[in-house]
Amino acid sequence: MTHPGTAVAEPLTGLSADQVARRVAAGEVNDVPAKTSRSMAEIVRANVLTPFNAIIGTLFVIMLAVGPIQDSLFGFVIIANSAIGILQEWRAKQTLDSLAVVGEARPRVLRDGQEREIGASEIVLGDVILLGPGERILVDGRTVRADALEVDESLLTGESDPVLKGGDDPVMSGSFVVAGTGAFEATKVGHQAYAARLAAEAQKFTLVDSELRTGINNILKYMTWLMVPAGILQVITQLHRSGGVRAGISRTIAGLVPMVPEGLVLLTSVAFAVGVIRLGQRNCLVQELPAIEGLARVDTVCLDKTGTLTEGGMVFDAVTALSDTDSTGSAESTGSAESTGSTENTDVPTVLAALGAAEERPNATMQAVIEQFPDPAEGWTVTQVAPFSSARKWSGATFADGKGTWLFGAPDVLGRGTPAAAQAEKLGSTGLRVLMLARADGPVDAVIEGSITPVALITLRQRIRSDARSTLDYFEKQNVSLKVISGDNAVSVGAVADSLDLPGARDPLDARTLPEDDVETFAEDVARHSVFGRVTPQQKREMVTALQSRGHTVAMTGDGVNDVLALKNADIGVAMGSGSGATKAVAQIVLLDDRFATLPEVVAEGRRVIGNIERVANLFLVKSVYSFVLVVLVGIFQLEYPFLPRHTTLIAALTIGIPAFFLALAPNYERAKPGFVRRVLRFAIPAGLVAGTEVFIAYWVARAESGSLLQAQTTAMVSLFACSLYIVQLVARPIVWWKIVLIASMAGLFVLCVALPVGRKFFDLHFGSWYQWTTGLMIAAVSCVALELLWRYLSAHSGAQAAREI
Repeated sequence: MTHPGTAVAEPLTGLSADQVARRVAAGEVNDVPAKTSRSMAEIVRANVLTPFNAIIGTLFVIMLAVGPIQDSLFGFVIIANSAIGILQEWRAKQTLDSLAVVGEARPRVLRDGQEREIGASEIVLGDVILLGPGERILVDGRTVRADALEVDESLLTGESDPVLKGGDDPVMSGSFVVAGTGAFEATKVGHQAYAARLAAEAQKFTLVDSELRTGINNILKYMTWLMVPAGILQVITQLHRSGGVRAGISRTIAGLVPMVPEGLVLLTSVAFAVGVIRLGQRNCLVQELPAIEGLARVDTVCLDKTGTLTEGGMVFDAVTALSDTDSTGSAESTGSAESTGSTENTDVPTVLAALGAAEERPNATMQAVIEQFPDPAEGWTVTQVAPFSSARKWSGATFADGKGTWLFGAPDVLGRGTPAAAQAEKLGSTGLRVLMLARADGPVDAVIEGSITPVALITLRQRIRSDARSTLDYFEKQNVSLKVISGDNAVSVGAVADSLDLPGARDPLDARTLPEDDVETFAEDVARHSVFGRVTPQQKREMVTALQSRGHTVAMTGDGVNDVLALKNADIGVAMGSGSGATKAVAQIVLLDDRFATLPEVVAEGRRVIGNIERVANLFLVKSVYSFVLVVLVGIFQLEYPFLPRHTTLIAALTIGIPAFFLALAPNYERAKPGFVRRVLRFAIPAGLVAGTEVFIAYWVARAESGSLLQAQTTAMVSLFACSLYIVQLVARPIVWWKIVLIASMAGLFVLCVALPVGRKFFDLHFGSWYQWTTGLMIAAVSCVALELLWRYLSAHSGAQAAREI
């Protein structure tokens, strides 16, 4: 496309303070809230008004009316669960809201002729808002000044090519600037702006579109279907067999309550909320909650070199001046900033100073040049400017009084096919960043084909982040593939990557050699190489898509406007806090302190959350399955249900509730894999069948031996506790010291409850002869052997499947 430059525009003054005050009073303000979290009312509703809370709450009220208070303990547990969920999500809300203030976009506006930086919510109708590369357009408007202004509207329209904006052209909120500068007048603010509703939805604190959340909802749906016939059977059996309406209701409720995996949703919310808080403590802003889940599944990380492996700024190194005959081979390096070797006696520092002064919003590369040559000479009047564009890889300006057109950018673009480009590549292989100063015929918006003449090479030193090596080591140990994708020269990028011992760094690929029409070959090349140079923004997005087509879960890091498309398409987009506003807007996670070393902690947190939720889901669903099995068996054999609600509450607390809370917050470094529901049900269903059958046999044998319901239910309770505690240690593996303490503590609490007279009275425990309850323990031991064999079989099967995938 054409990239025109423009001359200096008429000065703009913007609104006056009085005009701003009148618009604020009229409500013409950009008052769309930055909704990074749910409101307190939404948090309370989400944790209290749930279908399962309604079921448990109804049973709680009924139990209070017909039985003693100890049989209603399950209701108080639900109240405590809801309170914990509300508290943790409120803490997460506080963290998100405070971090969002730090990371929010602060547009530049003109007021009373002065440039000011304000909050996005302070924009009023008619404000003149200044634009530069990488800045988001926050409200709708029309351009009042456009200096080679190119706007990317792909997030709104899907069109990947930047749109050139001229005077009085419309601009839409949700787009961003990729090149040039300009200003626009706000014509629609607040909820009237084009992207206001979309932005509010995109930033909302939610669990939507999550495989984990969908899986849990499906599990809850299946359990609801099972509860209906089981509940009918339980009501009929217990009202008939329990010798009275009150006793029948108590034992009916005792069978129904454990079938509800009520704590699963709570602990899922708590685990996510704690994850947000922990990441917030590391100055990491989670803009979309499902990103935590995505982090746990990441197996490929695409890194943009600049701002990720290297620090954002650069240091000027030297000028290598090219002679008039350089196109045939010779180049003389001065190794210092003061070099003035030239083509046609060009004063290189003077030209560089003039180019720097022509840039209204210089990027990091030009900033290094400006710092070295800060004082432009007199007489260099700019007539046209072409700001740097990632697509064309150069910037330039046309000067008056016969000083001509000068270009500054990639040597392999401006000097393609010349010895100067070969010299640049040789310099780049040392890890230096190399730029070319070239002269051209014609204005900068219509450079004559073949007229570009290389004049000098400028080298910059890139500062490699001190924490880059340890971060790359972490990903290598975790079997996470790394792809360095950069717009710089491939050899230079490879040299930087090689200095960090990145595998494959010595075989960098120039992205210009990638096939444009052969998708399969393109994907193979991307999979085979680790370092890529001269990558366009469009190619970055295509690389991410190619990796995803191979079944990879891709995280993309970046800080510049050229990374936006790839960040948006990646499974997880990670932006640097100092990056462009557009980059931070599309990323799910923002590293506010720019520390690349935070990334392993972010990935580890995602793995901890998802891995532990899968663990506790096993506990809750095993309980639901064995409760269902037990209800069906006592219904078939027409027996009283072996437990009162107080018994199931005690067992659930010691073998599920308390252990699950600690396990949900424990470290977990295993990469999450798809198929959450399948894996959980593959263990929970057979384990629940074993536990349910085991407790029924123990109950049946005890009834046959003593004929006492009270003694038989105590035997069944001891047997079920032993079996359930063994399931806890299976799910908790690998076992470490604190897990041993946790399991031993639960066993100790149970022994206290059954050994102390007050405990036996409170929980209505009646032990028969010693061989009766030891028989129950022996039956539990047999079931534990069966569970161990099941666990080992499933572990071996999962290991073999993982090996096949690798």
